[in-house]
Amino acid sequence: MIINLSRRAHNHNWELDPIVRSLLDTDFYKLLMLQFIWKHFSSTPASFSLLNRDSGLRLADAISVGELHAQLEHLRSLRFHKSEIIWLAGNTFYGRRGIFEPAFLDWLEHGFCLSEYHLSVHDGQFSLSFHGPWTQTTLWEIYSLSILSELKTRTALKRLTELELDILYARAKAKLWEKMERLRGVPNLRISDFGTRRRHSFLWQEYVILAMSDVLGPGFIGTSNTYLAYKHDLEAIGTNAHELPMGLAAMASSDEELKASQYRLLDLWQQTYHGELLILLPDTFGTTQFLRHAPDWVADWTGQRADSKPPEAAGEEYIAWLESRGRDPRNKLFIASDSLDSEEILRLHAKFAGNIQPGSAPGDFRRAADFTDTRKWIPERRIRFSAGWGTLLTNDFRDCNPRGDVSFDPPHLVCKLQDAGGRPAVKLSDNPEKALGLSTEIERYRRIFGAEGIESRPLPT
Repeated sequence: MIINLSRRAHNHNWELDPIVRSLLDTDFYKLLMLQFIWKHFSSTPASFSLLNRDSGLRLADAISVGELHAQLEHLRSLRFHKSEIIWLAGNTFYGRRGIFEPAFLDWLEHGFCLSEYHLSVHDGQFSLSFHGPWTQTTLWEIYSLSILSELKTRTALKRLTELELDILYARAKAKLWEKMERLRGVPNLRISDFGTRRRHSFLWQEYVILAMSDVLGPGFIGTSNTYLAYKHDLEAIGTNAHELPMGLAAMASSDEELKASQYRLLDLWQQTYHGELLILLPDTFGTTQFLRHAPDWVADWTGQRADSKPPEAAGEEYIAWLESRGRDPRNKLFIASDSLDSEEILRLHAKFAGNIQPGSAPGDFRRAADFTDTRKWIPERRIRFSAGWGTLLTNDFRDCNPRGDVSFDPPHLVCKLQDAGGRPAVKLSDNPEKALGLSTEIERYRRIFGAEGIESRPLPT
């Protein structure tokens, strides 16, 4: 499918064009987590709030509060369609059919609704929060981020003529092609789209994943965007996120329960999904302490996703931990997902799951197309590797604006759990610059979980 993006941008009446077209237009892990929350914490209240990590970007000066309100109201009017529920019920996810329970799907179709929201403006920034039952607030996260990201895009697009829009998208497409060309032909490469929350626009994300599927073939394994997976018969990718350990930790009644909550979550998750979807996300309160104190059965999980620790260091730590627990890392999966771009993906793939020529140093990697005889390649897999490619896949318009007067860089927004069960939630992360929560609670969590393996690094800009 070829989308004339510049023509759509030039001719569209933005006020009548909804950003979120379907409630499936969210990351797949949000639906998996929603079922988990519905099953175990249906009466638990929870709040989410928006944070702009770039204080220099005054979003409320660029985006009309009325436009944002209209998009949020439209979203609250949406319901899951019967055809979408049938797809969720009958499709095979991760090789298993029936991953969503009939009772949950019935509730999703007939009982689900989004909570109300609170929106105001303070000193050029939006104050946006969501309060209500956890089942009604959790899905707001991805919706709100993608809406704000696209509203920023639309504001910038309105300044350009049709010719300038042609140039903008031609440059972005050329940049995308260069990235795909570097990745095409790499043996055993596994890349998925993780770019919904900070995408340039829905139409651009759709264009990107179709291009990736065409160019990379089996190297592109799917998308985290459930609606695009549904629409284009792609694999829906995702398992869980920081929200769940943050929520269970918030509800802990003692320091001992707090430290154990990260493993209680894993036990509940594997019971809920019958031993499937077992991907660890250990950095919520620090990866090193998580691995050091994990029960031995945790090492039987399928793999680990690294989010806030440098992926090379996280992969090495995971491999060493698996070996110390008597597991063969070559049978496990390591997923990198933080601020990736094509060159970083190539480097990590070479280090963990790439191939070498005879006589090459370990990890010395070239594309298959760089060698005349790929039959001489020798597998050097240390662990199965996969890349979840986010913002720099679906929103890399850096230096593409022909005028150069407006930045198309993605906003650095997060929407995170603020409290659960009436108690404040905290995320420590492997990078303290990403820590979220009340300062007093962050200090308490650091005292309980420690700071081993924590390293401060600048946030991506």
